[in-house]
Amino acid sequence: MAPRLTFVLVAHREQAFLEPCLASILGQDERDLEVVAIDDASDDHVPELLDAAARRDPRVRVTHLAERVGRGAARNLALGEARGDYVWFIRTTDLVQHVPRIEGDVVLLQTVRESPTGRRRPGPRQTGLDDASPHVFDKLFRRDLVGEFGPAGFDELTATWPAMLAAERITVLDEPAYICRHPANAVKTGRPWDALDQYAKLGDGGPQLRAAILRHGTALSRRLPAGERRAYLSRVAKLAGAPAAPLLAREAARAARARLGEARRAAKRRARQATDRDPLRRHYRARLREPLDPDLAAFAAYWYRGYSCNPAAIHERARELHPRIRGVWVVKESGTVPDGIEHVVAGTEAYHDLIARATYFVNNVNWPDHLVKRDGQVHVMTHHGTPLKKMGMDLAQMPGERNLAGVLRRCRRWDYSVSANPFSTLVWERAYPTRYETLETGYPRNDVLANATAESVRAARERLGIEHGRTAVLYAPTHREYEDDPTPPLDLAAFADGVGEDHVVMARLHYFHDEHPLLRRLHDEGRIRDVASHPSVEELCLAADLLVTDYSSIMFDYAVLDRPIVIHAPDWEVYRERRGTYFDLLSEGPGPVARTDADALEMVRSGGEAPRAAFRERFCSLEDGGAAERVVRAVFG
Repeated sequence: MAPRLTFVLVAHREQAFLEPCLASILGQDERDLEVVAIDDASDDHVPELLDAAARRDPRVRVTHLAERVGRGAARNLALGEARGDYVWFIRTTDLVQHVPRIEGDVVLLQTVRESPTGRRRPGPRQTGLDDASPHVFDKLFRRDLVGEFGPAGFDELTATWPAMLAAERITVLDEPAYICRHPANAVKTGRPWDALDQYAKLGDGGPQLRAAILRHGTALSRRLPAGERRAYLSRVAKLAGAPAAPLLAREAARAARARLGEARRAAKRRARQATDRDPLRRHYRARLREPLDPDLAAFAAYWYRGYSCNPAAIHERARELHPRIRGVWVVKESGTVPDGIEHVVAGTEAYHDLIARATYFVNNVNWPDHLVKRDGQVHVMTHHGTPLKKMGMDLAQMPGERNLAGVLRRCRRWDYSVSANPFSTLVWERAYPTRYETLETGYPRNDVLANATAESVRAARERLGIEHGRTAVLYAPTHREYEDDPTPPLDLAAFADGVGEDHVVMARLHYFHDEHPLLRRLHDEGRIRDVASHPSVEELCLAADLLVTDYSSIMFDYAVLDRPIVIHAPDWEVYRERRGTYFDLLSEGPGPVARTDADALEMVRSGGEAPRAAFRERFCSLEDGGAAERVVRAVFG
């Protein structure tokens, strides 16, 4: 039996948004539907994501195209496969809020516009043909009314307007049914001129179509360079059967007002700079006028805490592969870098010289707001963990106040985003929706784990003073930003006493809480090793026979070693509700889950062994020891 409604989805890239889009459809109470999905030769994870969705839900039917044909042609193909009485053409980036009651030949829907930071507001209201939008996603059509989609941008115009003009009954629904999003990393389709080409194919469709051409064309003209607008608006007027002079005059006045406003804002900026008495800011602005140094690279990690993590691994490999690159580290204090590593202290004149003239910027967090990204500068965001907890714009609906607009502004500087695995790729591209190239390479910092040998493990244990025959347990809990007390949730004193003399417990809190009096006291008493100040967490992982953690991303790194991991999760439900998570750690984690301290102790005593092959395949498949080199070759050539 044919379904009532067919959703048509054409996917080319935009992989990060595909699963939420499909979930918004398939999770509806309305079951009498199908999804016809066309993979328009997408060269990312779209094909496998669509196939996985089809395996989970038989209502999803997928067609893979060997060569890209474009959205219009792909929609025509999907329309030929659709079986529903009605069709709804949706975009990969968007969400279906609810499936409405369907009556008539065409249904005009109301939409909600969602910004990248999660702010929602009503979209332009449709009450009939006189104010119908030019889009296809905010309408449902009786399938046999839909015409042929065009070959270029704005392909929907030649398909939807004939359907609306031919409809005997158009229904307007008041309740919003569709969430429309415009992430900056969405695929760009269509130029304003394409819309006029599509409208021209429709001929004279009557006063309602002419009014739509005038309304839509005028809005699109504002996307064009000033030199093209006059010719564009003249063609709009011709297609709409309207006099060109009033249209040109009105838009010229609007453009003049916009230029005046920008000139006033620029004058205010110059006035502030002229009266700025901060010598470092004045020095920085002067240096920004000097040419970039093509071989100079600025490195940093963890808000200038020292030489570590992915940036350090990239720096070391770059020194070998590209000796011409001069890497300079930004740190808070000079003592936090190894001997022989060139560095500057943040906030100094030398620091401002570096960030003004460096061509490359490599960091595992965002650079501060005062940094001005110049044309020709290349920013590499390496991140510093695989995300279990929600990140970036995905926190928009979570409790707590966050300056997500500021985060997004800083993320717009990125040219590259380093990803440890396909899971992280999808999270980063959705949580940080700006335009950059993803380097799905594995994590450079994990090369030392992937390349571990018996000798490197022995050397790490010797440097840490771990005696032969003792089992080394690394305890590394995460940060809970909703808790004021950073005391670890595991009773370390009882745990250390319980594991016995044949174990040595190395405790390392999150880097936000390097110093903790409890850990120092237990360390001084000889009951644990407080390794908060140890410069390399990778060396701690090498030395450890077993990891105990809760929700820290260290689990994904340690899994590279294929050693036992015990998850201590006494407050999982609270953490999941307060911070938000991307998957269920209790059922999809890397090892046994302890809900109590006693359970954790028993699991460690028994060796903590549990199947972890699926976890490693999901999160560690790229960790082959060559991640740093892949990043260096992609960035530095």
